[in-house]
Amino acid sequence: MPGDIKRDDHYRKVKCQSMNKKNLNKKYGHLKAGLSYRIAKSFRDYDHNVYDEGKVLKFCGSSFLPYDAGLSLFCLLNNQETQIRLQVLPEEQEEIAHNLDQYLVPVGE
Repeated sequence: MPGDIKRDDHYRKVKCQSMNKKNLNKKYGHLKAGLSYRIAKSFRDYDHNVYDEGKVLKFCGSSFLPYDAGLSLFCLLNNQETQIRLQVLPEEQEEIAHNLDQYLVPVGE
């Protein structure tokens, strides 16, 4: 369906519930915890989940695993905790991670 997020819900819920939110970074680039962002440009994450333009999410925080160049963005999407995983390598999602301001814009802009 257009506008729906296509993802493995069980995997997402387990990963989000296991994350200790107090250890998340409250800011990543232009993203700030507690603020809402509209997806301005559709994209696909590391797990091949598609995030369609127009959806609104609330950013909760981020974490980065240098060994795997793994960036995780934690947010609320459709009232569910969601983990957006991006691998910051040229052959993966580096373009998205380095240009998040083009993909996620503050609500109201």
